[in-house]
Amino acid sequence: MTLIPRIRRQDFGVLTPPPLGGWTPTLTVTVVIPAHDRQATLDLTLAALSAQTYPAELMDVVVVDDGSAVPLRLPEVVPDGTKLISSPYGGWGRAWALQAGLDAAAGEVVLVLDADMVPHRTHVEAQLRWHHLAPYLVVLGWIDFTSADRLPGPEDVVAALRAGTERELFPLSPERHDWAERIIEDHDGLRTAPSSLATRIHVGATASYPAWLLRSIGGLDTSLVLAEDTELGYRLTQAGAVFVPDAEARAWHVGLPTAMRDFAALKRYNDPYVADRVPYRRYLRTDPGRQWLVPYVDAYVPAGAYEDVRASVDALLGASLPDVRVTVEGPWTSLGSGRRSPLRDPDLDLRLIQATFAHDPRVRLAPHPAWPAPAGPPADAGEPDSDDRPAGAGVAVTGGAGVPAGAGQEPPPVVPPFRLLVPPGWVPAPDAVERLVQRLEEADGGALCLALEETGDGVVTARLERTAALSRAALVARPGEHLDDVLDEVFGVEWLDGASWGFARRPEVYPPRRRPVPEHVARLAERDKEILLLRRRTDALRTELAEQRRQAGKAARDAARWREKAEEWRRKAVSLSRTRDRTVLNRAVLRRAVRRVRGLTSPEA
Repeated sequence: MTLIPRIRRQDFGVLTPPPLGGWTPTLTVTVVIPAHDRQATLDLTLAALSAQTYPAELMDVVVVDDGSAVPLRLPEVVPDGTKLISSPYGGWGRAWALQAGLDAAAGEVVLVLDADMVPHRTHVEAQLRWHHLAPYLVVLGWIDFTSADRLPGPEDVVAALRAGTERELFPLSPERHDWAERIIEDHDGLRTAPSSLATRIHVGATASYPAWLLRSIGGLDTSLVLAEDTELGYRLTQAGAVFVPDAEARAWHVGLPTAMRDFAALKRYNDPYVADRVPYRRYLRTDPGRQWLVPYVDAYVPAGAYEDVRASVDALLGASLPDVRVTVEGPWTSLGSGRRSPLRDPDLDLRLIQATFAHDPRVRLAPHPAWPAPAGPPADAGEPDSDDRPAGAGVAVTGGAGVPAGAGQEPPPVVPPFRLLVPPGWVPAPDAVERLVQRLEEADGGALCLALEETGDGVVTARLERTAALSRAALVARPGEHLDDVLDEVFGVEWLDGASWGFARRPEVYPPRRRPVPEHVARLAERDKEILLLRRRTDALRTELAEQRRQAGKAARDAARWREKAEEWRRKAVSLSRTRDRTVLNRAVLRRAVRRVRGLTSPEA
């Protein structure tokens, strides 16, 4: 048995891809090209595929005409084993056409290529070499944009690829997927990117997938006409996929995509659909009290005593994290409707739980076990029958091959990114679930195990798991291995004290024996609280005003006292000034008298 390589989180650096041209491929690949009114660029795409270095006998191409105004045709220059099918009735759009192509694909790997892409000669080989290393990789090509007005002919494209000069086919546009390249660069080629971030770079213009993986998650969400790449990338993450961008898998994008031409309008359209389906985009889920198609946390509570289950479910529904769905696991189908003793019914607790939550849209009553088991790759993952593979030159097929998500197709399964198991009777604090999710996200961990109490039967635990981590562990686990050991190896498992994180036993009496407060009484109580608050504020203002008045009176008295002193000092100053003047005058008179006396007593006199 071949062992599947174990990649921890996103660190695909443990894999060593062979050099281009220096290895022998064995996997078959189907290139699926959805196209709508793209005949001119489709001709170039097919011409480039006809000159690939990947073995032609291992590659086939399915072109899906998505209701073009002028039906598409296969040009003269196409790879061997190319066929053209029409998108089936009942829907339209890229996701619809891709699903038709996936249904018609016979390869072990499905490589999706838009009809305005011109791949370099090693494009397919560069992506497929990774798929030979691990069966759960999603490989992304590297896109160069051109806004060239004049297009080369298919023969020119083939000649350039064979000469190795495809970089010179078009003038390079300064526009790039800057945001995606920045994420890749900032996280060591995406090796250190957390799961919730790595999924964002999934751009489906050129990407390849294990066929079994695409089918195991339900294929494309054909209800979407835009943002299908974003939604698909999210579900691939939950299935345990690792995203690998390869800068050597280069391709030209002829013309600028809508995201570059009219980003604001595209975002306005996409945001409601993405918010409903991709819980990672927390900034799109800011409306209080809203519920969404895909919840952020899927909580599971096993059926037990009515009071225990109700306390746990009530606490989960009242959590600070609004998008939580609760599943109560139990043998609900065993509840018959025949005559029974209502109060002595052995299934009384089950019936009370059902009566309490049956009509709450946030609560599911599911058979035990409802905890979904992740899927692993089949032993013959994607291997087609020899009769299923197209052969020879291109063939046009007028009808659709396998009707995709039409009126009767089941939508893809709802897969929340986190799953929480709470034993009945244990009540998390209002912010406990939100804090635990933040802890798991900060470390990009696989699971948090919370020890609640120790009993004679062992340790009672609550458990928060990352769906992507559990799926990855199931993919790589070997027979006989404990799944938690593998989970710890590929993502990490951490043990915490439940009490420290807000888990406690339910109150002895539950639900509380209190009559509901009438609305008018509650409003009156609120008014009374407001009045009391206003009175306290008024008293405080009065106290402050009295203090200000006291301070003002003291200041006035001080000012009067200083004025009196100033007047007294002024009088003294005047008196002293006058005294000084008299003293000066007397001295002058005395000096004159002395001079006169001296004159009278002088000998000359």
